[in-house]
Amino acid sequence: MTVDCMVEEPRWGDIATLAEIATVATLERLGLDPSVFEISVLACNDARIAALNEDFRGKPRATNVLSWPSDERAAAMDGEMPAPPRPGPDAELGDIAIAYGTCAREAAEAGKLMRDHTIHLLVHGTLHLLGFDHERDRDATLMEGLETEILGKLGIRDPYRD
Repeated sequence: MTVDCMVEEPRWGDIATLAEIATVATLERLGLDPSVFEISVLACNDARIAALNEDFRGKPRATNVLSWPSDERAAAMDGEMPAPPRPGPDAELGDIAIAYGTCAREAAEAGKLMRDHTIHLLVHGTLHLLGFDHERDRDATLMEGLETEILGKLGIRDPYRD
């Protein structure tokens, strides 16, 4: 697995390690070989993610995480598994941006460790790159179930029970 991290916000510290943990765990859970895929992660601040959110989603405010899949992989039917990506040389899954300020605030408000919340959001973003979404009810149930399972295997409690 190649996780290419660009750190614009120095408060993130060693986010590359957390990105590796989250992306590898997600791909392995889905039966994909992490060694044949690439993901880019932008570790930024709230101002940068607000600009990206406005540019790409028309929402001029900060958010915790954004993702841009390299291909459309969403399932046609609500609650079905998305089509898996095709492995190949330098198979890029897409890009994830994660904002420090929003993540730190959310973690503090929820009484969670910043490390655990960051891994959760990176798992969430990776699932988006793989075609999972939470717009439709059964899709949301599937995605949240996978997040909970992956995080549980990493020793992180269910983020949807708190």
